[in-house]
Amino acid sequence: MVAKPIEEVRGNHLRIEQTAGPTDLPPINPAPISFQAGNTRPIESLETRMQRGTPVTFVRYRDGGTERFDARDGSFIAPLDENQARSIAAAEIIGGADAETVTLFASAEVPFDFRRPMPVWQVALRDGTHVYIGRATAQVEAVRTTWWRVFDFMWGLHIMDLRDRENTSHPILIIFTALALIGAVLGSILMFRRRRARTSVTQEGNV
Repeated sequence: MVAKPIEEVRGNHLRIEQTAGPTDLPPINPAPISFQAGNTRPIESLETRMQRGTPVTFVRYRDGGTERFDARDGSFIAPLDENQARSIAAAEIIGGADAETVTLFASAEVPFDFRRPMPVWQVALRDGTHVYIGRATAQVEAVRTTWWRVFDFMWGLHIMDLRDRENTSHPILIIFTALALIGAVLGSILMFRRRRARTSVTQEGNV
């Protein structure tokens, strides 16, 4: 688990630093009015920020969904298609232009190495790296290198949760921890009893 720096395991070294673009948001944002027209989904949050030189309003709903609107005119931005996902991977990931496959996964069917309930494009690179790009967010959500998958497996062994890799209070881990504690306590007791027995024998021999 410590053979590689954690930044390299997470694939941070593969991310291409993006040049700073325009940072000024429009003084009037028509997006809130646009997306509320006919909308009945409860809203969790609303955020406007620059995305690749364009002011974008992100609307996150309580059901977990996300939609994007152009903050300049309020128009709806359609979810990413395959070609757009390829372009983002090529522009923001080292080696992203050499994608072997690009696959769309629904929020309920994401691969195990992503494990987040959101629709994503998986861009599989030739070296085994998987780049996950949110279909609704249009941003790189995760980079899963081969080392990441090895680290993830070892982490599952470490916490005794090979199914979800998240439960640090797994019953098996608790049982083995309790057994280790009991063994350590018994070992300490036996060690001191053995020392006392040796001391007694030595004293009797001297007498």
